[in-house]
Amino acid sequence: MTSREQTVLDDVTRIGGVRSALLVSADDGLVVAESSVEGQHTEAAAAFAARLAQRLTVLTRTLQTPPMSMLLLQASGGQLFITQGGEGLLFVAITSNDVNIGEVRLALLDAAGRIA
Repeated sequence: MTSREQTVLDDVTRIGGVRSALLVSADDGLVVAESSVEGQHTEAAAAFAARLAQRLTVLTRTLQTPPMSMLLLQASGGQLFITQGGEGLLFVAITSNDVNIGEVRLALLDAAGRIA
């Protein structure tokens, strides 16, 4: 991980309600870099995010629709944001439910542009 990647992830975690920001390998779901609130376990979320992105890629190709720009999964305990982060990488944010969705979305898209 470079200091630039760490700075980009730290910028995302400064948003109120963001628990973790991750740079994840799209192929195997391994965490490449992360910025997390202390005590957050991110490995399972990273693997899950990579698998969701893989399945969505297959679906969009099958349906001949444009690829995903952002995936948001909402649950009672929080939210998972996923976006493409460059060649073979995903940006993932794990948040509480009271987060500003638009702010997180824009921060992740900006982060992806800064790393790509």
